Amino acid sequence: MVKSFIPHLVFGVLAVLGVSLVNAEDPYLYFTWTVTYGTRSILGVPQQVILINGQFPGPKLDVVTNNNIILNLINKLDQPFLMTWNGIKQRKNSWQDGVLGTNCPIPPNSNYTYKFQAKDQIGSYTYFPSTLMHRAAGGFGALNIIHRSVIPIPYANPDGDFTLLVGDWFKANHKTLQQSLDSGKSMPFPDGVLINGQTQATFTGDQGKTYMFRISNVGLSTSLNFRIQGHKMKLVEVEGSHVIQNLYDSLDVHVGQSITILVTLDQPPKNYYIVASTRFTKTVLTATAVLHYANSNAPVSGPVPAAPANGFDWSMEQARTYRWNLTSNAARPNPQGSFHYGTITPTKTIVLANSAPLINGKLRYAVNGVSYINPDTPLKLADYFNIPGVFSTNSLSELPSGRAATLATSVMATSLHDFIEVVFQNNENTMQAWHLDGYDFWVVGFGSGQWTPDKRKSYNLVDALTRHTTQVYPNSWTAILVSLDNQGMWNVRSTLWDRQYLGQQFYLRVWNPVRSLANEYDIPSNVLLCGQAVGRHP
Repeated sequence: MVKSFIPHLVFGVLAVLGVSLVNAEDPYLYFTWTVTYGTRSILGVPQQVILINGQFPGPKLDVVTNNNIILNLINKLDQPFLMTWNGIKQRKNSWQDGVLGTNCPIPPNSNYTYKFQAKDQIGSYTYFPSTLMHRAAGGFGALNIIHRSVIPIPYANPDGDFTLLVGDWFKANHKTLQQSLDSGKSMPFPDGVLINGQTQATFTGDQGKTYMFRISNVGLSTSLNFRIQGHKMKLVEVEGSHVIQNLYDSLDVHVGQSITILVTLDQPPKNYYIVASTRFTKTVLTATAVLHYANSNAPVSGPVPAAPANGFDWSMEQARTYRWNLTSNAARPNPQGSFHYGTITPTKTIVLANSAPLINGKLRYAVNGVSYINPDTPLKLADYFNIPGVFSTNSLSELPSGRAATLATSVMATSLHDFIEVVFQNNENTMQAWHLDGYDFWVVGFGSGQWTPDKRKSYNLVDALTRHTTQVYPNSWTAILVSLDNQGMWNVRSTLWDRQYLGQQFYLRVWNPVRSLANEYDIPSNVLLCGQAVGRHP
């Protein structure tokens, strides 16, 4: 009696658990996007832009932590095309990263279905084209990850939520810009600054209420300063990190970066300027929008508020005030500060120096003297199929070499679960910004001049925030710490798109030789094959 009862009980419990597991699976969201050309008069001149489902900028993706996104992208352009998801970690899934090192581009009049999860993330992010100079024509948009209702956030729910995509803009066609870069010329100065693809926009709110503004710099090459006339901005989140909630009059946002602020409409009812203007440029370009109090008919008035008079030093000091909120949760129900990054000894130190050499008589951009070139076969496919000769793990040194600049398909080899220190050394007179796909990292230090090991004494090893893109000031350095817990082939790139296009990038191969689904997902069944991978079977 007892023996026969126990199996029935076990099977009954398993059946209930099975049902609950199926019901508990994270939701799936389905999208179909068609990418086409269109004509818009952005800066008073009709020009060709890239539309997604007829929209410029593209549709806003609002998802919840752990949602699964199934997105069928149809390419109706005359060139191969890819979309990348800026700041989405693609846990164990660099197959979906949407860059040329991981994916074959989608041919014209063809499609590819991305399948990825917003795993354990919250915050304000973006997407944009990663191929050629398509980003200069649009195709970008916002990707906002909302927290799960069971995870508390360290502020009251706002009364509204606005997304602002700010960035420089060029009147030149993306193919013209590409041809100019290919000929060895540098990027021209932009023609203007846009807010949500426009030179004019209005955001309406009620007096006394508090609104969230998600601000992302989706431009090609220029840092911006953001401010709202007469209003303080409370910084609450930076690229997935809840931060100490300081108040600011203005905030620098560098290329590829995203911030989230709260603004209380606590001023007399009228209209106020919202301003985004270029930073560190001789000619200052400005875009304005309007913050409209719903109970007012008074127009905007007074001078447009100016950007900070001070430059790089002021901006670096502001960056140092961005600090992790150690006691708040992020996407998971554990405090951000529960991972004590500052007590871990790095397994290696990598110093990356950017440069602008001439190679074969043409301007290129390089990392430690190596200017990256895209192969016809994505690195991830070459790695998976063991195709030799596609990339080299020996061409890029872990320290600046001082050698003559060369062209190579450079990959840096690392091991899964390494904990590395990376120093971005900028010996040029221009602003830089760097992004790492698949990860966020602790930004532990900024400094002027040359980095030396002694500079570690200035690191913030207690409450440095994590983010996916960091700025590096002219003739200065920025230091980050990275926990390499996400296996895959990951792009490390300049977010200044002309520099990325002309070689200031490489790939980080995070690897464990034991093939396991615990470390990395299998190759997708719908994978596109190109180059030397054509005809091979996953």
